[in-house]
Amino acid sequence: MFGALIGDLIGSVHEFAGNRVKDFTPLIHPDAQFTDDSVLTCAVAEALIAGDRAEAIARRFKSWGRRYPRCGWGARFREWLWSATLLPYGSFGNGAAMRVAPAALLARSREEALQLARETAEVTHDHPEGIGGAQATALAIHLALRGDSADAIGSAVAAWSGYDLQHSVEQLRTTYRFDETCQGSVPQALVCALQATDFEDAVRNACSIGGDADTLAAIAGAVAEALFGIPKALAREVEQRLPADMRAAIEALYVEAGRPPPWT
Repeated sequence: MFGALIGDLIGSVHEFAGNRVKDFTPLIHPDAQFTDDSVLTCAVAEALIAGDRAEAIARRFKSWGRRYPRCGWGARFREWLWSATLLPYGSFGNGAAMRVAPAALLARSREEALQLARETAEVTHDHPEGIGGAQATALAIHLALRGDSADAIGSAVAAWSGYDLQHSVEQLRTTYRFDETCQGSVPQALVCALQATDFEDAVRNACSIGGDADTLAAIAGAVAEALFGIPKALAREVEQRLPADMRAAIEALYVEAGRPPPWT
């Protein structure tokens, strides 16, 4: 979903800055750029539209990843990306969750959202925490798309995943530390979205807690899109920055889901 790409773009300049300020300006920094979060979200979109499963998803990831070799890949994923293997490597990093939004958008039921999230995660992130982080994110998006309230989503995701979603964004801004694992970043990203007042507020929350900002904001942005929608002016501004292949993948995703792209 496009909210993940917007969050990724905005968060890209805050990832290693340790930002603890919410009212940063401008919202989109001139140096902001898409990262691996956006690349793999587009890969997941294409894979699910094509009906890819297992090794075909892995091949799709490698095709997209090698097209964008310098977009901030994690060390283990980069090693896998340029290797000959299609086997997963036991990761529980938050990469499984940052790319999962298309699974939730295309799913027709809670069960399908969880299953598609598992399938897109386990080709690389086959550790239970990696799969669980992707599924918790997909579940939150699915429930938001069907109209559940933020409180209901938080309760349902916490009950399903065991994640602690009780802390506030203000507490996170004081105590949270950089963490690239699913279990150490997905709950925080969900809190940033579920306690927000609108889409921009969710992304600002995620960029203000001093963590893996692009991924936190990608996850929060995907959930916030489902909860609030995306302001059209912001969607159009980010859409103009999309490379042609990313735009085509995102447009095709919304067409497949029977929805107009947010910038139209």
